[in-house]
Amino acid sequence: MKINISEGKQESARLAAQCGAGYIRRAIEEKGEATIIVATGASQFEMLEALVAESGIDWSQVTGFHLDEYVGIPIDHPASFRGYLWQRFVSQLPLPLRGFHFLSGEENPLAECQRAGALIQEREVDVAFIGIGENGHIAFNDPPADFETTNPYLVVDLDDACRQQQLGEGWFPTFADVPKQAISMSVNQIMKSAAIVCTVPDERKAEAVANSLQGTVTPAVPASVMQKHADCHLYLDQPAASKLSS
Repeated sequence: MKINISEGKQESARLAAQCGAGYIRRAIEEKGEATIIVATGASQFEMLEALVAESGIDWSQVTGFHLDEYVGIPIDHPASFRGYLWQRFVSQLPLPLRGFHFLSGEENPLAECQRAGALIQEREVDVAFIGIGENGHIAFNDPPADFETTNPYLVVDLDDACRQQQLGEGWFPTFADVPKQAISMSVNQIMKSAAIVCTVPDERKAEAVANSLQGTVTPAVPASVMQKHADCHLYLDQPAASKLSS
């Protein structure tokens, strides 16, 4: 695990995008195409903006997969991650992607897990862009996360800490409005990615970062599993890294 600490979130995001873009270019050069996983949330704003601005990527040879989505949220809801990814990533690219597999949790979440799971199982993911939640989750795998399942996507229950984070970031007007379930890429599927680029800004993530990077690997801190990944890059700003021991 390679830990990179920048003074501010803009620089951290730029370096994370630069790192991930390198993996995308290399995959296209070596295989003629690339497959990526893209995360959402407030922590990814600056990174996605920087990634879109990266030069020398033939985006028409890139296929993207959606990391997670709420159950019961339509695409035009302000909190929809499908809407987020379209607005902040897919529609901003200079060339159309070869494909992007959005998740929908509106009608039949279990069937959607099977559909998306069948698609991603056919591909080797070159780089996963992810974050860490305030409760230590990756994707929507809240603690205690399922480290055993081999299903690529799951319907998961969201814990109160996760739902409070979504409220605090301004995605919902009240706590009661935050969905209690979501579709999430599984921990094992994320860990299958050839490379992971994890971008985590802000002091509110500092405890989760310290527990994930310097604690034991445990389902109680889902992001701690990244310690076991062979090619994982963490991009932190100073506030997010403030509780790491030297």
